[in-house]
Amino acid sequence: MAVQRKTHVFFLSLILVVFSGMDTTTIVDALANKEQELDRISALPGQPPVTFSQFSGYVTVNEKHGRALFYWLTEATSSPHHKPLVLWLNGGPGCSSVAYGASEEIGPFRINRTGSSLYLNKYSWNTEANILFLESPAGVGFSYTNTSSDLKDSGDKRTAQDALVFLLRWFSRFPQYKYRDFFIAGESYAGHYVPQLAKKIHDYNKGHSHPIINLKGFIVGNAVTDNFYDSIGTVTFWWSHSMISDRTYRSIIDNCNFKEDNKTSEKCDDAVTYAMNHEFGDIDQYSIYTPACIQLPNKTSVRSLRLKNTLLRRRVSGYDPCTENYAEKYFNRPQVQKAMHANITGIPYKWTACSDVLIKNWKDSEYSVLPIYKELIAAGLRIWVFSGDTDSVVPVTATRFSLSHLNLTVKTRWYPWYSGNQVGGWTEVYNGLTFVTVRGAGHEVPLFQPRRAFILFRSFLAGKELPKS
Repeated sequence: MAVQRKTHVFFLSLILVVFSGMDTTTIVDALANKEQELDRISALPGQPPVTFSQFSGYVTVNEKHGRALFYWLTEATSSPHHKPLVLWLNGGPGCSSVAYGASEEIGPFRINRTGSSLYLNKYSWNTEANILFLESPAGVGFSYTNTSSDLKDSGDKRTAQDALVFLLRWFSRFPQYKYRDFFIAGESYAGHYVPQLAKKIHDYNKGHSHPIINLKGFIVGNAVTDNFYDSIGTVTFWWSHSMISDRTYRSIIDNCNFKEDNKTSEKCDDAVTYAMNHEFGDIDQYSIYTPACIQLPNKTSVRSLRLKNTLLRRRVSGYDPCTENYAEKYFNRPQVQKAMHANITGIPYKWTACSDVLIKNWKDSEYSVLPIYKELIAAGLRIWVFSGDTDSVVPVTATRFSLSHLNLTVKTRWYPWYSGNQVGGWTEVYNGLTFVTVRGAGHEVPLFQPRRAFILFRSFLAGKELPKS
């Protein structure tokens, strides 16, 4: 399929050169337009009517190893040519932006319980911007590599470099987005991906007088930031939310050396394991006050590596805890893959929301991204960090502990912000960074509080403080 595509484009270019008399720039634009049309989604199976365009497909980021990343672009519902472009990344490391960001958080569609059809998301972020979902790194979702060893030595550095290459080549395919206001957004382990990619782009742009990637800023939620401060903040959240006893809290604090990366003692492991197995109970650690979804027999996932003893809970308050399962049904359907131009090489495994292989074999992970924050704050980028306050995996206390060590000057003091007549959360604005909590939201903020997340996103794009009333 990839060879056919290249052949098609080659002959098209030959025809344009021989018969059209176009100049080089016009030829390049015409080629890009044809490349776009090959990626256009006419309609997804079971999709309701929409007014916006969609594109999806592959961009090769490393020819030698055969690494190609899969993307899905949902253009803005109105005036797409005048609205910014936002790249969304999920974390893991090893989890799919198609499964989470696109299908249960900020994308235009939700998947029904049978995995057979779609319905519209009232608070889709593509009403405000063009949203580009990227499955990254290779091995996540539909993104693939022809070099199997790539799956066992992925890490932060390669992920950032491949994402930069992806963007540069993607902009060549979609030249109408060159120089457009560009933002990066994400959550969880994308707390590494997002600032690391932002730095890559910033460094790349410094070497070019007219850079095509007009990076304006980034926004991350429940973000992995600094191993030491995140760890202290997480244990503090467990204790302060009555998830663990005083005795276990003291045991973890006394026996876990969070300052030494990847070095834990047996007593530390025992204390954390005891907390999870005997004190947490059967809860969803990603959202401690909402029901959990039963894990299917013999099913393993990145989440199951972190969560233990999850039992069936009934649906309450309109929240369905099993949406990840619906995504795995839907995106494994051959008709869906054909419509999305996905799995064109016949990947030898099923599409899954997360890749166990990647998370188990992650090779390099920065201890702290706070130095990157300092550099990009100084560069004048717009940076927002938000936290759903019912997540116990990367909790609000972890983020507050980490950000406090940036020693930023307060611009607007702590205040409650509003969504309708209700407090949506709390926020404090610093010189160079805005911190926001989202009340009643778990790890995936737009999943649990879609309206509040939408107000947050709209305020971020506008560069305005959140509403005080």
